[in-house]
Amino acid sequence: MKRTFDDLVGEAGSVPVDGWDFSWLDGRATEQRPSWGYQRMLGERLAAARSALDIQTGGGEVLAGAGPLPRLTAATESWPPNVARATRLLHPLGAVVVADADEPPLPFGDEAFELVSSRHPVTVWWDEIARVLTPGGTYLSQQVGPASVFELVEYFLGPQPQEVRRARHPDDALAGAAAAGLEVVDLRSERLRTEFHDIGAVVYFLRKVIWMVPGFTVGHYRDRLRELHERIEREGPFVAHTARFLIEARKSD
Repeated sequence: MKRTFDDLVGEAGSVPVDGWDFSWLDGRATEQRPSWGYQRMLGERLAAARSALDIQTGGGEVLAGAGPLPRLTAATESWPPNVARATRLLHPLGAVVVADADEPPLPFGDEAFELVSSRHPVTVWWDEIARVLTPGGTYLSQQVGPASVFELVEYFLGPQPQEVRRARHPDDALAGAAAAGLEVVDLRSERLRTEFHDIGAVVYFLRKVIWMVPGFTVGHYRDRLRELHERIEREGPFVAHTARFLIEARKSD
């Protein structure tokens, strides 16, 4: 028996959304992964580093799953529930989690880390990354690219202006790194198919990734959600496309 709109929306509106674990969506949404394998690459860089910093670590899941950590490893996070979650996960692995407002300056001294990483950072403070890197150090990051999942965003918000659609472009990251004195040694981008198989998956996603539809609530968008539920029931999964890019930059010796 198919579940009702109210049942799906009620469930998705009540489950916790802290951390950066999307396993609740298993069987309800699918997303292609970038070909480069960020977590594997991060593990390789961690294995070669003596000190590492993960910025905007979320719940620490990606860092924890990347493999053994350097003896000196720190992570920053701004959202209190994620700070607590990351602390529980990363402390047993030898990493310290620092509550940080995600605004400059980073709470570390100059040339403190051989490796700085961040997966899907909301903002990137290039000058601060360059400052805390040791000479010869590396910054590795997978980031959200322009117009990511905008099929879903524009379903709720309507057509977005070109400057909004272009935001987070890899060319801007390239320019930011160069302006901070970092040499970009790898830059790749991909657009990847994403499918939402029921309206509960949409609600959960928008509650968790809060910048997609700012101020999203089930109550405010209930009519639009119901229309989308009926569309999915009639036509099958709602298809969108995520934008991802990988950037690796090095500080000169």
